[in-house]
Amino acid sequence: MLLIEDDPAVREGLELALSRHGHRVRAVESGEQGLEQLRADPPDVVVLDLMLPGIDGFEVCRRIRAAGDVPIIMLTARGDDFDVVAGLEAGADDYVVKPVQPRVLEARMRAVLRRVGREQAELEHYRDLTIDRASLVVTKRGEPVSLAPTELRMLLELSGTPGRVHTRQQLLESVWEHGYFGDSRLVDACVQRLRAKIEDDSASPVYVQTVRGFGYRFGPV
Repeated sequence: MLLIEDDPAVREGLELALSRHGHRVRAVESGEQGLEQLRADPPDVVVLDLMLPGIDGFEVCRRIRAAGDVPIIMLTARGDDFDVVAGLEAGADDYVVKPVQPRVLEARMRAVLRRVGREQAELEHYRDLTIDRASLVVTKRGEPVSLAPTELRMLLELSGTPGRVHTRQQLLESVWEHGYFGDSRLVDACVQRLRAKIEDDSASPVYVQTVRGFGYRFGPV
């Protein structure tokens, strides 16, 4: 994993604790260093502080997401709407609020990595969209669609039961494994990013449809 955190105490504490639990941790203090490490040796997961010197965490998150699909968990000192929503819109898959216990962060890391590794063997066609559950590949009109891990998991969850309405709470439990500790903003931000990638017009979605007052469903049915 790659840990990008400018606070020495937090950085060293998390690095030590996660290393003791068997994780190979590379810890850096700035966004510039983090991006260099990412290019040199892509990690399984990135844990990213939002408040960084130089390039801030939001911009680092956008650059990581533009370059690939590595899972990103953001660290924020506050759980306010601005930090959380801006981080999710930048491409983060999950977030934790500091101070964070290493065991909590490790649980979130394991959850996001499990989501990446889950496979179901089946090839599905929906109009211009094709979902290969065995290889976890999504194509639109024959062209690959690059999805972040949480976006892919969201698509797999919704498309697994076309026409069925999934509440935000159900999606939190199945996609993020948060249970009642989850935050519905994770769902809405992920849906927004997913629509931007698979819909012809995200304002009039065909595949990921909103059911007002309830949640989301997958179409066409």
